[in-house]
Amino acid sequence: MLKMLRTWLYGWKSVPVKWHMCVQVMNLLYNVLNKSSEYFLPKKEKNMGEESSLVVAQAVQDQDAPIISSYNDRIRPLLDTVDSLRHLMITREGIHLPTIVVVGDQSSGKSSVLESLAGINLPRGQGICTRVPLIMRLMHQPTPEPDLSLEFNGKVVQTDEEHVSEAINHATEEIAGSGKEISNAPLTLVVRKNGVPDLTMVDLPGITRVPVHGQPENIYDQIKDIIMEYITPEESIILNVLSATVDFTTCESIRMSQMVDKTGERTLAVVTMSDKSPEGLLEKVTADDVNIGLGYVCVRNRIGEESYEEARVEEARLFESHPLLSKIDKSIVGIPVLAEKLVKIQAASIARNLPAIVKSINDKLSLNIAETKRMPQKMSSPTEAMTAFMQIIGMAKESLRKILVRGEFDEYPDEQNMHCTARLVEMFNQFSDELHKHAESDPAENFLMEEIMVLEETKGIGLPNFLPRAAFLTILQKRVKGISSIPTIFAEMVWSYVEEIVISVVMHHSEHNYQLQLSFRRAGHNLIAKMKERSINWVMEIVEMQKQTDYTCNPEYLSDWNELMVQQDAFMKYVLTNVDCPSIIKLEGFGEIEVSHLEKYSHVLQQAFDLKMRMTAYWKIVLKRLVDCMALHLLLSIGNLVNKEFEAEIVNELMGPGGGIERMLEESPAVASKRQKISKSIELLKKSKEVVAKIMDKIGTYND
Repeated sequence: MLKMLRTWLYGWKSVPVKWHMCVQVMNLLYNVLNKSSEYFLPKKEKNMGEESSLVVAQAVQDQDAPIISSYNDRIRPLLDTVDSLRHLMITREGIHLPTIVVVGDQSSGKSSVLESLAGINLPRGQGICTRVPLIMRLMHQPTPEPDLSLEFNGKVVQTDEEHVSEAINHATEEIAGSGKEISNAPLTLVVRKNGVPDLTMVDLPGITRVPVHGQPENIYDQIKDIIMEYITPEESIILNVLSATVDFTTCESIRMSQMVDKTGERTLAVVTMSDKSPEGLLEKVTADDVNIGLGYVCVRNRIGEESYEEARVEEARLFESHPLLSKIDKSIVGIPVLAEKLVKIQAASIARNLPAIVKSINDKLSLNIAETKRMPQKMSSPTEAMTAFMQIIGMAKESLRKILVRGEFDEYPDEQNMHCTARLVEMFNQFSDELHKHAESDPAENFLMEEIMVLEETKGIGLPNFLPRAAFLTILQKRVKGISSIPTIFAEMVWSYVEEIVISVVMHHSEHNYQLQLSFRRAGHNLIAKMKERSINWVMEIVEMQKQTDYTCNPEYLSDWNELMVQQDAFMKYVLTNVDCPSIIKLEGFGEIEVSHLEKYSHVLQQAFDLKMRMTAYWKIVLKRLVDCMALHLLLSIGNLVNKEFEAEIVNELMGPGGGIERMLEESPAVASKRQKISKSIELLKKSKEVVAKIMDKIGTYND
């Protein structure tokens, strides 16, 4: 079987870690267990199902001997290494350790089992006795004088066998309070004593569903959360304490362990109170209705004032002579057998998991060091701060040039809102469409009526065939006024978008300098506000220009007007001579026009038609001019923003009142907290690395 373990271990070559570490660990176990005849007597191997992969050792049969002889000084360091890592709280880094976790329903006999293994008295009483996770480190020592201590809240309290129960109660009250509440903060009990098995176990509060007086209503949920936290990791071995007096399938501890270990491959069951309910016990442990992959061990609880030695004698006599219990295989009865199994399981678990633990420590240490290098450098002088400040401005300017001016978006490939030139084109198209769709731009609505009314009001003494310029300007000004708000709204929309982009870019490049972000944000708002105000003033001026006079050198005006005027004769003839014809006529550029209302204005109809065509041709020029000028103005303004205004505004903001480059020497609370957290993590991982390095060096020495 030992050779099977060695053979199995060589399968770790595929693991990306120094795989020979695992081989060295198991070689050590192999050599020690194979050669230490002074500790373990040879024994014929029995069929233990899944347990056949564990190292088999013979428990000493003499009742006056220790429960199980300890490993020698070559094995003890492995256990000390895991305990040292646990003491360092390496689990906070997400690295789980091989752990024997003791669970059981309330009054299942957990305390009796642990007392028998440790040879000491633990707190007893009604209700929950264990209110915090109790880490029990049992360490065999050759000297007869026991050495007991408690570790909690960063301190060590010495105690002795007589007062250990009281000391545990006092420590528990300090951790969890004097009431009946529970806590997830652990309490460590170190027992150095001759004859105890070398074990580390975590005893958890007993499971209870009904809170008693003084307990919180959700006591079951609190206990369940603690238990699940400890038994969920694959590295945990679950020691499920069951009372022989109950149906195993109804035990809450079984239900919880099956939630995380459905096959039972890492669950060992110890059956207490065998003497109280011997009937059917053999069938229970052989039928295995609840999937206990590591097997069962039946024990007898210590009764009354029995010493632990007397209890062992009585236990051996019970399973040897009782008519029912004597039928149970001797390989699964008694505290010595339980201790032997736990030691073997623990040793195999450490051998299996230690290489992965070493790898996890190294990997996490490398990741944290790399993360530290990626964090912003902590600045210590104004010169460093100024250099960093100029770098931020330079990077932000280049990003803005790329996305706002050159149309490059490689820095933001998946953020369409940051593809600025494309979004600006869409805005200009929308602006143009809105201008052309406005009611003032509909040439067919109330056809010629506006022109007729204006001509009637602007007529004067003079030749009848001259078109009054005042009439043209009146209509033009009315139309320009009708659309005057559209360019202003558009300018505000564009600058709001640009402001969003500028702030986003600046915040991105200064994300590690929170003390500057407020100044950067304020500078961005102020700058955009200035640019927006300039644009709006310019837009209003351009609009006023359109009202002021009618002028263009664009030849399209005359060309369009001539094309439209070609239809005048036909239009006049249709309206004035075809009284009985349909009242709708189709004109090029206008569509179908209702003309029945125009007959009574024959005296001014020709002038009205001419005025309409002039305004139609000129209005196209006005709208194009607004769109073109707006586009050129905003592109120029955005270019100036990026190339000139941006840097000057930020420098003025930072160097002005309330600024100060020295503020960059302060780290943001988030960055400072992250740096501190990573620093602590690196310190912890380095200490852990030193711990495992020492044991690996020893293993290498043993194998030389």
